[in-house]
Amino acid sequence: MNTKKVWDEVKGYLFMLLGCVAYALSTSVFLAPNSIVAGGVTGLSVIINLLNERIPIGMISIVINLPILALGIRFQGWKFILRCLLTIVTLGVVTDIFAVLPTMTSDGVLASLYGGLCQGVGIGLFVKYEFSSGGTELLGRVICRFIKVLKIPACVAILDGAVVVLGAIVTKNPANMLYALIVVFVSAKVSEIVLMGLEKSKLCIIITDKGKEISDTLIQRSPRGVTMLNGTGMYTDKEHDVVMTCVKNRQLTQLKAIVKEVDEHAFIIINDSVEVRGQGFQSLSE
Repeated sequence: MNTKKVWDEVKGYLFMLLGCVAYALSTSVFLAPNSIVAGGVTGLSVIINLLNERIPIGMISIVINLPILALGIRFQGWKFILRCLLTIVTLGVVTDIFAVLPTMTSDGVLASLYGGLCQGVGIGLFVKYEFSSGGTELLGRVICRFIKVLKIPACVAILDGAVVVLGAIVTKNPANMLYALIVVFVSAKVSEIVLMGLEKSKLCIIITDKGKEISDTLIQRSPRGVTMLNGTGMYTDKEHDVVMTCVKNRQLTQLKAIVKEVDEHAFIIINDSVEVRGQGFQSLSE
């Protein structure tokens, strides 16, 4: 048996547990005590708990997710559904265990910020290690199989939005919708950081008549690789060199200075790179 594969699998389950802890803290310590409904099955569970405090939030979320998992078996396969089930049960149990912890803040905005932060860590870890907590995301996938005009993000947004509006009605607090937006925004940003890291990169495409000189200078002054392409300007019907390279944010100023020094008439296109793997960046095996 491959030791690395076993360790990777074990590491995945450990980070899934850590993700459940982070997500459960968001619900039990920040959102639920402040009656903040941020959408999803967890938000629906919070609403039911607000109507009947004797029913634990974690247990409600497990019960609601079971029929969703049953619907998803046909489209997602047993392996994915079993991993979902493990995550859902773990998250539900940890959420109810953390329900005994004291509320950290009674300020709605702060609770939304901290709740979104913890939730983002949880979601980021789930996605990074290929786990899923089911909920509206899985339900949205199933619904889109039958309603072809809907895309998955739109379907999930509709489901989450309905839960948020219902939460505002049940709590009789329209501000809940603002709090939900804060949670969603912060959660999305934090989960992106968990997935991609803090180090951002830029894809730079340089159109120039001095491609060799620019490439040589870049290679001499920075450790980044450079790729030379051939291009034709369709307006002038003239051939140009196209230099392509990827640099980290902190190296961008140096790159622009080098290009300006060699060819001040060069044309530079700079794009954000969602993810860069390979030599000089994150390893392909990570």
